[in-house]
Amino acid sequence: MTSKAHDPADAAKTARFVLRAREIAAVKARVLAEETALHAEAYAFTVEQTERLRNASTREREMPLRAMAAEIGAATRESDRALQTRLFEAHRAVTLFPSTYDALREGRISQRHLAVVVEKGAGLEDPEARSAYESDVLAYAETTTAARTRTFAEQVAEKHDPKTIQERHDTAALTRRVWVEDLRDGMAMLGAIGPVTEIHGIHDRLTRQARAIRDADRAARRAVDPPAEDPVTARSAPGVATADAASSPDAQGGPDAPASLRGDVGVDERSIDQIRTDVLMDMLLTAAPTIDPIGDTVEGGLGAIRAHVQLTVPASTLAGTTSGGAQLDGACAVDPETAKVLAGHAPGFDRVFLDPITGAVLSVDRRHITSAQKRYLLARDVHCRFPGCRRPARECDWDHRKDHAHGGRTDIDNVGAFCRRHHTLKHATPWTVTQRPGGTLHFIAPSGLRHVEKPPPRVMFSPDPPGPTRTSAPPAAPPF
Repeated sequence: MTSKAHDPADAAKTARFVLRAREIAAVKARVLAEETALHAEAYAFTVEQTERLRNASTREREMPLRAMAAEIGAATRESDRALQTRLFEAHRAVTLFPSTYDALREGRISQRHLAVVVEKGAGLEDPEARSAYESDVLAYAETTTAARTRTFAEQVAEKHDPKTIQERHDTAALTRRVWVEDLRDGMAMLGAIGPVTEIHGIHDRLTRQARAIRDADRAARRAVDPPAEDPVTARSAPGVATADAASSPDAQGGPDAPASLRGDVGVDERSIDQIRTDVLMDMLLTAAPTIDPIGDTVEGGLGAIRAHVQLTVPASTLAGTTSGGAQLDGACAVDPETAKVLAGHAPGFDRVFLDPITGAVLSVDRRHITSAQKRYLLARDVHCRFPGCRRPARECDWDHRKDHAHGGRTDIDNVGAFCRRHHTLKHATPWTVTQRPGGTLHFIAPSGLRHVEKPPPRVMFSPDPPGPTRTSAPPAAPPF
């Protein structure tokens, strides 16, 4: 679809598809809830059997559960090993998170939502803390995707966990490792588990180096074989890069773009993923890339390219008055000691003011309008605001909710993050978006169905709820 022309008949038909899909999802959720309950009961029965074997060996005490998994697995043609884990997870879900299980049974969430709630909250041993966690996360899970719920649940679990994130990070850091997994056709996979900032930094630096190699290759091609002046002749000539080809999505560096335009012998035709992998192996084996195509034009060459990560950290953590952690791109928790080191060496950082009760972004303290708006929106939106999308805001377009060409203002109440995919979808199809103060978006789909998207919550950085005598201060206006 390339036009925003609205056909009522198409909208009605689309609405029927969407409503039917919603009904099927609810039915599927109820069936999965029944299966979960059955697995939980089967696991509880094996526990009773195991308790009758108190004086038996460890191996004998494992048999009731293994036997039950084997029985059900054989009947349903499933792996008994995998089923043994599912029996345990089902029992944990039903007994520790009954409200979330009820939501699945009633079709308000999916099984993936239930798995996320259990995974992130199972470590909370205190029943009251676990119940408070479940209440907060379930309310959010019913409004969004399982992927977004995962990030939110991690923040809520962190808030209710009696252990500080530093204590948990120090324990988790002991599990760091590198491993190799052999694959088919003479290939193998190298894996690594380490601190989140370092792993993301490694990936970011490799990506920047790969793009530099790709750009240097394109520049070399243009110098040797410049595009023809006559666009008609150029388009008809084989093997000649035209202006139209150079401006295509692949030529502009999409995620799957080739390293250069096709057609010439000796041209680097690797994809970004392939270049990134080759650079990684080069550096690990030789300490630095053996081939550096930008060394003559950029001081330091590929070795001068450094990784970039973006953290959000409470000022109280930097001051040492609290033990809360930080976040990487609004998705990954970062231990406070690492956050302090990064903040101490950062060339600059922005202060983000949050509402003391809700944790919503109120302002960012920079004076220059354009750059300050961008910093504010990065802090407020975190990721693409289209329903269900989690692409980081720093990789998104800044979309005018009311088109600039139609009089839309360039301010924080009319601009926000949309990834290229959803930005294009908004302009090419009859999706409409209205933005309310504070960043809440109201979507109307081509089918006529409505969706509400609120800015991502910042549970990790908001204080405990106020006492009965505490009153909240009025929200401050952004300084631009």
